[in-house]
Amino acid sequence: MADTSPSKGNSTKLTVFTLAIMNIVAVVSLRGLPAEAEYGLSSVFYYIFAAVFFLIPVSLVAAELATTWPEKGGVFRWVGEAFGPKWAFLAMLMLFSEVSVWFPTALTFGAVSLAFIGPDQTWDQALSANKFFVLAVVLAIYWLATLIAFRGVDAFSKVSKWGGMIGTIIPAIILVVLGFSYLASGEPVHIQLSWGDVLPDFTNFNNIVLAASIFLFYAGMEMNAIHVKDLDNATKSYPTAIAIASIGTVAIFILGTMAIAFVIPQADINLTQSLLVAYYDMFQWAGVGFLAPIMAICLAIGVLAGIVTWVAGPSSGLLTVAKAGYLPRFWQHTNKNGMATHIMLFQAGLVTILSILFVVMPSVQATYQILSQLVVILYLIMYLLMFAAGIYLRFSQPNRPRPYSIPGGKGGMYFFGGIGFIGSLIAFLFSFIPPGQIAVGSPTTYVLILIAATVVFVILPFLIYAVRKPHWKDEQSDFAPFTWEIENSHPGIPSTSDAHTPQLTEQHLSGAAAKNISK
Repeated sequence: MADTSPSKGNSTKLTVFTLAIMNIVAVVSLRGLPAEAEYGLSSVFYYIFAAVFFLIPVSLVAAELATTWPEKGGVFRWVGEAFGPKWAFLAMLMLFSEVSVWFPTALTFGAVSLAFIGPDQTWDQALSANKFFVLAVVLAIYWLATLIAFRGVDAFSKVSKWGGMIGTIIPAIILVVLGFSYLASGEPVHIQLSWGDVLPDFTNFNNIVLAASIFLFYAGMEMNAIHVKDLDNATKSYPTAIAIASIGTVAIFILGTMAIAFVIPQADINLTQSLLVAYYDMFQWAGVGFLAPIMAICLAIGVLAGIVTWVAGPSSGLLTVAKAGYLPRFWQHTNKNGMATHIMLFQAGLVTILSILFVVMPSVQATYQILSQLVVILYLIMYLLMFAAGIYLRFSQPNRPRPYSIPGGKGGMYFFGGIGFIGSLIAFLFSFIPPGQIAVGSPTTYVLILIAATVVFVILPFLIYAVRKPHWKDEQSDFAPFTWEIENSHPGIPSTSDAHTPQLTEQHLSGAAAKNISK
């Protein structure tokens, strides 16, 4: 992954608005909106709840960690500083694993988008529900993205930049404008527009289960935390940028979800098809039905752009960790463009195997849901470790200089890190409960698959760590030692001498910018 740190001679500063836009682009995705459209106005409550208990804590905690420990490693370094490399490796593997599991769910959306480029919507919907069509397109797009990523940073960054504009930003604007124009025209809408419907029916436990996945909607806000150093007066500017980004992100999600709910009856909402159906219905209403296939192509391009970015990013992050001595030399192989080819090919094989689940589960929608929930579970394990690390490092290294400190200092970290940890834990537990709104076959089988998959993914990094060998470490690796290694102490034990850490860090650490290796 390319170094994103500013050079010492570069005095360019980010504006608050620029950083806010960067965060919005990093987080916003449209493919999950139909899942929340099922809740109607109550989705507003879930979006705001997740923003308060997840989005804002992630943003603030990651900013403090990224600027206090700016060396290579991202979440691997943050967790390793607090609890040692074993738990850091777990966090890193959770990131890599959840992205690998996420690929089939994201690509399903791309396959459905391509199915809707035909002139007959009935035929398009039937094609999008065909498991073999979905599997073929998922594998084709993923392997194309892998080949593009093999060509290096310049190639995949261009695809990501333009694909993101064409496939995410522009479609989001069109969805909101058309949806609310439809509402303003006086056409009948398919949800109750009453403030009393904003609060969910908490007596129906099933209403909470599917909504737990909304936490993952906001995942990725930590991506740009390292840029807090590029702001003037970061203590005030960064919270302002986060506030703008949070409001903008929540607004896009709420307005986009409402737009879908206006047009499609709740009983007809399909997790994989409804966004495309909503565009089709809106374009027909506006008298520009010929644009529907074009929008489907745009959304598919957006999927390809996202996949290319995430094929390269986490793989590069894992490569850094591998060269530090945590994976065998085989996994450290790179091509002439510096890309981690063996890791990427392994990931491609894993994605291929997971994608084949589409032909054995009861329906595409059921498979989409179970893989989506597994992504949530694995990602939340990483976030639980991140929040715990942030809290513990405030206790174990209280005197370490923090270029950016969460408002309220130590108490602020305990508060924001605490609500983030509790919110993530609640979402984690709810993710194992079968949603009542979606047919997933046997509920028992659904739960057992999730539990078994989670256990496998969690045990694997501990097994790898247990058998690691000294010769795995690349002598050319620029991965800096942890603070506790420099001080010859032990992770998880509060430091009694961290006041001198800055001098040691300047002498012994590389100072390279942290690479965020999250989705």
